[in-house]
Amino acid sequence: MKAIVVGAGVVGSSVAYRLAQAGADVTIIEERRPGGGTSSVTYAWVNACEKLTSEAYFRLNFAGRQAHEDILAEFPGADWYHRPGVLQWQDAEAEAGGRDGTDPLAKLQQLIAWGYPAEVLSLDEVRKLEPEINPDAIGNAPVIHYPRDGWLDPVPYSGALVAAAQERHDATLIEGHVDRLVLTGERCTGVVLGDGRTIEADVVVNCAGRWLNDIVQTPEHRVPLAPTLGIVAYTPPAGTPLRSALRTPLVNMRPDGGGRFLLRSNELDRLLATEEGAVPAHPQAQELMRRAIRTVPALKSVAVEAVRIATRPIPQDSYSAVGPVPGLSNYYAVVTHSGVTLGAFLGELVADELVHGHQRDELAEFRPNRFFN
Repeated sequence: MKAIVVGAGVVGSSVAYRLAQAGADVTIIEERRPGGGTSSVTYAWVNACEKLTSEAYFRLNFAGRQAHEDILAEFPGADWYHRPGVLQWQDAEAEAGGRDGTDPLAKLQQLIAWGYPAEVLSLDEVRKLEPEINPDAIGNAPVIHYPRDGWLDPVPYSGALVAAAQERHDATLIEGHVDRLVLTGERCTGVVLGDGRTIEADVVVNCAGRWLNDIVQTPEHRVPLAPTLGIVAYTPPAGTPLRSALRTPLVNMRPDGGGRFLLRSNELDRLLATEEGAVPAHPQAQELMRRAIRTVPALKSVAVEAVRIATRPIPQDSYSAVGPVPGLSNYYAVVTHSGVTLGAFLGELVADELVHGHQRDELAEFRPNRFFN
């Protein structure tokens, strides 16, 4: 099987690696660099505990979390997956839909019932675990601890999988822009690059994320998306010994290597109007820093060092869309808002379906055809 994978972020690199490992002749086409698109502008929390609106989606993400642990065995010495634990307190999980009064203890009970590692910590236990956190930022809120959760470094991960696909399994990487699909009737037979070259294949797997539909010239074959803007801010090396990632009503923050911290907030994301102006003086970036200082006062003399803004790919109903697109054979779409969590597992599923012909039940509720019926 000749397969083209468009995009080499966390999802695309995972799909390309597993397809090549399964025996496909894989060509990866990436316009920027592996992991250099939206994958590089993310909090990158690998989790299923935020996916409770659907048990099927929770199970898919739980398997995604496990797949990240499993794939490490294939890359001895890899240090892209950090699992020191995550602390979350009241209302952090409600940011995406407004402050809807979500009961964190009810959430905890649901997670435990579904087998997710989670526990409530007292304030004293939190202070022993992370003494730099300001107790006033927590107040009387219950604190949920996810002891096995952590985050991914998306760029090293994507780069390593693309390199492994090339070196171990003879995949080809093309640095270039895909202009459009090649269509022969109702069949996709390859892609046309921006420089005019045509690359032919038995299947095109579109993992281009927010750019998914840019290469699809027929509107009836576009997966409907509802993208959102997101901003992340980075500190310089801060010299503050915070190990855990934090999900709080004020700010989500985590270590980002070299003593730096990454900051973001769903609430502040909703104030963005454009991708322009990604500079340290950006108002939302400055507010992220103020909130981080309220949460960890030891950061009081630290300023924002860098800012990134990106458009995040989200299918119209918020759930992943993975599979063939109706009406266009040999074309397979993979798009999700949970790309960091799901990438490693989606690579396994897509390879099993396309190379071995197995229909994976885990994807039954997440097929693109739900948008076309």
